[in-house]
Amino acid sequence: MLPRLDSIKPARLKIGLTQHKLASLTGVSTSMINQIESGRCQPSYATAKKIFEVLGSLENQSSMKAGDICSREITKLKTTDSLHDAIKKMQEHSISQIPVFDGNDVVGLISEDGLVKHLIDSDEMQRKKIKLSEVMEPRPPIVEYNTPAKTLVPLVRFSKCILVSKHSKIIGIITASDTLKMME
Repeated sequence: MLPRLDSIKPARLKIGLTQHKLASLTGVSTSMINQIESGRCQPSYATAKKIFEVLGSLENQSSMKAGDICSREITKLKTTDSLHDAIKKMQEHSISQIPVFDGNDVVGLISEDGLVKHLIDSDEMQRKKIKLSEVMEPRPPIVEYNTPAKTLVPLVRFSKCILVSKHSKIIGIITASDTLKMME
């Protein structure tokens, strides 16, 4: 089932498209687009479907991407850092998870939940000796810069954070609070 025909004009205006441009993208005349939008003409099902497909495609292209909402400053830890180092960084930066890197590669994650499990079983001396490589959680998901942001909400709920890459380089991190930027 297609949306109502009177939704064509608001959708077109929302993405900043002229009637002429919509006409050229759909293979329909500008006059026909004008008549459809003004309610003077009922297009065939195929024509209406083509118009809605083009509008939908362009709307997806213009919506927010992972790169638009990610935080560019990534607090990082190394596999050779200790539990003590992780706790200190989390407190300094008021964050609840930190990706763990081995060189340029993301290899794991340290989170508040994971730390709590190890705090019970260790004293401060032990926390300075335990390396993150021994206690880190699996690596968080990595998505491309152009991934539609609306697809990330279920993923961030499941995985604490998401890393964003561009040209195979990690350039940002998305946490649950970053997804609130989509509401603005």
